[in-house]
Amino acid sequence: MGFIETTLSSFVSLIPVTLAQSLILSFVVLGIMIPFRMLSFPDLTSEGAFPLGGSVCGVLMIAGSSPVVAIAGALLAGFVAGCCTAFIHLRFRIHTLLAGILVMTMLYSVNLRIMGRSNLSVFGNTTVFDWVPGLQGGFPASKIVVAGIVVLAVFCLLYFYFKTEKGTAMRAVGSNPDMAEAQGINVWAATIGGIGLAGAFSATGGALMVQSQGFADVNMGIGVLINGLAALMIGEAITGKQTVLRQLLAPFVGAIVYYQLVSLCLAAGMPPPDLKLATGLFVLIMLALPSIKRGRGPAAAKETFRE
Repeated sequence: MGFIETTLSSFVSLIPVTLAQSLILSFVVLGIMIPFRMLSFPDLTSEGAFPLGGSVCGVLMIAGSSPVVAIAGALLAGFVAGCCTAFIHLRFRIHTLLAGILVMTMLYSVNLRIMGRSNLSVFGNTTVFDWVPGLQGGFPASKIVVAGIVVLAVFCLLYFYFKTEKGTAMRAVGSNPDMAEAQGINVWAATIGGIGLAGAFSATGGALMVQSQGFADVNMGIGVLINGLAALMIGEAITGKQTVLRQLLAPFVGAIVYYQLVSLCLAAGMPPPDLKLATGLFVLIMLALPSIKRGRGPAAAKETFRE
């Protein structure tokens, strides 16, 4: 009983910190969901776009730019990175995963060039989390408020966008590019714009994380992709993915639930090196759960393959 009480006490004390972190990293999950679900474009660019956004944000803040301008610069850089991945795939017929790996690999050197070193401190610089009246900047409460407002604004904008003609065209390209092209939709524009948008969100998450933690690091993107995928799978298991509303809710709900699960593992005494193993198991369980529920065996698997 003492172990359970200690674990719960530690878990509750970590909730504000992990909630703030999950709201920030939900932008990375969103950057994974848009290519994966909206465009049927499996992409790895987010693992490079996340530190790219952090690097650009850190350098701009050190140069004296306002935190909002720094975030805008990071967003633009991430958009360009996503557009490059989509262009490489479309122009040279390179598989989406390989195109993402190429851009992600090249971005490592780009990030080093941008910062001029492997890490960069922005401690002492004003951040967007310092602008909340009545709350002390840098503490979880201010981070939750700011990140929550940004999340709500992005969610509403994306929901209305995907209901417009252009948003519907983008989803049509992901559903059936040949049919979309036959209907007069510019497949190149929709794909490049959608992947660019995903890169922009991942970079925005990196910029917010840098302002939250006070430093940028060239390795800050390592593992963020598998964490984001785990969060997306959990979110889709909770909200479903049958409608645009559910698809947009999944990244945010999944990020919150996933990082609370990570917090619970830490509170229970799991060594930090084992978190990668736990993350992999989370993803495996979420991917295997539908098949387990339907009781699929080898015969059912063969039938699914034929379909």
